[in-house]
Amino acid sequence: MNQNIQIKGEFLHAEKSLAFWMIFAPVFVIFFVASVSASLIGMQWRKFLPGAENSKGLIEGVNSAVYTLMSYII
Repeated sequence: MNQNIQIKGEFLHAEKSLAFWMIFAPVFVIFFVASVSASLIGMQWRKFLPGAENSKGLIEGVNSAVYTLMSYII
């Protein structure tokens, strides 16, 4: 039980670290620009972003795609 709490605490600490934000922010901007561009020309952007297939909004979809990509990187 204590080990689970410790792991959860380490994960929360990782989200606040500078390294996390140095990866998250640029990838979010890239995916956001790609999805807005695809929306403007009428493409289905949810198909080419990993993890965004079931999202309802643009920001939610981009956010889930970034977290999905980061789970493969980290």
